[in-house]
Amino acid sequence: MTSTHSLPDPWSGPDRTWRNFLRDAWHLARPYFQQSEDRWKARLMLALIVALNLGSVYMSVLFNEWYNVFYSALQDKNASLFWQQMVRFSWLAAIAIVIAVYKFYVTQLLDLRWRAWMTRTYMARWLSGCRYYHLELAQGSGAMLSDNPDQRIQEDIGGFTGSALGISMGLLNSVVTLVSFITILWNVSGSISFSLWGSAHTVPGYMVWVAFGYCAVGSVIAHYIGRALIRLNFWQQRREADFRYSLVRVREYSEAIAFDRGEAASSQQLDGRFSRVLANYLQLIKAQKRLVWFTSFFQQAAIIFPFLVSVPRYLRGSIKLGDVMQIANAFGKVQDALSWFIDSYPALAGWRATTERLTSFDRGIAPAEVAASEAVTERALPPSQYDVQGDTLEVEGLTCCLPDGTPQLGAQALQMKPGETVLLQGPSGSGKSTFLRALAGIWPHAHGQVTLPMDSMFLPQRPYLPVGTLRAVLAYPEEVGHYADADMRAVLDQVRLGHLAVSLDAEDNWSQKLSGGEQQRVAIARALLKQPRWILADEATSALDAATETRVYRLLVDMVQSRQGGMLSVAHRHRVAEFHAARWCMRAAAEPQGPAEHVFWTIEPQADGAPCPEE
Repeated sequence: MTSTHSLPDPWSGPDRTWRNFLRDAWHLARPYFQQSEDRWKARLMLALIVALNLGSVYMSVLFNEWYNVFYSALQDKNASLFWQQMVRFSWLAAIAIVIAVYKFYVTQLLDLRWRAWMTRTYMARWLSGCRYYHLELAQGSGAMLSDNPDQRIQEDIGGFTGSALGISMGLLNSVVTLVSFITILWNVSGSISFSLWGSAHTVPGYMVWVAFGYCAVGSVIAHYIGRALIRLNFWQQRREADFRYSLVRVREYSEAIAFDRGEAASSQQLDGRFSRVLANYLQLIKAQKRLVWFTSFFQQAAIIFPFLVSVPRYLRGSIKLGDVMQIANAFGKVQDALSWFIDSYPALAGWRATTERLTSFDRGIAPAEVAASEAVTERALPPSQYDVQGDTLEVEGLTCCLPDGTPQLGAQALQMKPGETVLLQGPSGSGKSTFLRALAGIWPHAHGQVTLPMDSMFLPQRPYLPVGTLRAVLAYPEEVGHYADADMRAVLDQVRLGHLAVSLDAEDNWSQKLSGGEQQRVAIARALLKQPRWILADEATSALDAATETRVYRLLVDMVQSRQGGMLSVAHRHRVAEFHAARWCMRAAAEPQGPAEHVFWTIEPQADGAPCPEE
């Protein structure tokens, strides 16, 4: 198994300090409490949680006083005072229980509402302006900003909100407990006198100083022992997400794997990713074991320590048994408050890792949001270079590059008028699909001028079929009730899928149930439902037989021409050419641009409609 010690440390560098971590956490938390439509309810609930936590600490102070009176009553064998304190304990306990229950309930309710708002906000940001697509392209270039956005939204947001509330309220409790009990401990612990180098010294409230020193040393040791947890938690979350994503990929491509008998290869690949999960988790367990060794010793020693210090005074008759119990309880409360950092270190490490992952996701989305805010339309090209208007498709001085910046193709002057049908032809890998992406405005590595006609629709080679009813699949991306059932049945008949008309309300994973050709026909049925004026198809019939391909192409061409539109197709099959009156050809430039293995392609109209030279 691969050792995780060789992994890069996300916390290395001068900017990865605890101050920056807290700044990032506040940057993520602030919008909900300051900008959301739920902000006033959130503030009220947060104030109530703070009040309940303060009430809980106050109840601890009352219990501390009760310890003194109760145990002193036992020592003095005072029966009336004993029963009086039992009654007092009953109502103190009842109040404490009510506070504990509602503190839990309101905290969880705020966590739920906060997570719901953040999840919906991040989903909207991720899905808006094709950012989900651009992040996937960035992931392909090795950027850490975009790995597993599904895990960021589904898991990390829940972890962030839960940890933020739990840790912040724990810190508040510790601070208030420290302030409340430090005076009690100072008063009940008394003074200690000793001689040093011939001089007499008296230390008032000595148990307070002992508690501070005890916890200060423990906190420093805990940090040095447990700091590896931060890096390991970060990588554990990423390894788990990578493994889960690989499992989902097997589900998505189950049929292809079955055809290839690829179970062994898939198992080997999955086992490799799972091995990385286990390797990192083993290192995490070892780091946690080292921290547990120390914290367990620290906590056990803290139980007996105040008795060792206070019992000699009790045995001399200076204090009562109630005083001993009160000292022990007060010391425990002060020690617990001062030990908050030690006790919370694993949770802090996990929260810091989660915060960093959400912050990196936020930073990955931010550039696309800035670009979109400056644009009239949410397109990859600037507004001065991209527009959706009129009845003509126009391209001027367009250059499309690969993600690494290498120029891939260019088009100087292309135009399609209403009523025209054009076939784009060229060798595989020359960038035909990239050109369509640029026309759609989703390719981020393009510059030039593009005018896309209004009421246009793109047909990809592999259409998206959401999980749900067939009715929802056909209506996508419109609402389910946007089209009448009769219209849906009619278009299914037109694309030779009439047998599916009885399954409109059947829920299924249609991308798994339908063959590739059936999925393409469903996409074409969508186009026939939507009735766009312009169609831009990228190998949209590559999985169809000749007769069905001819039928659906005739349907599409008739539709756009009847609506005074046009059709641009990317296809390799010669029989598709009969439906197009003109051709645009991909031609290799005389001098390749960029590395030797890359060829720069130009798109040029074929004047007489003859086949392209490469074909």
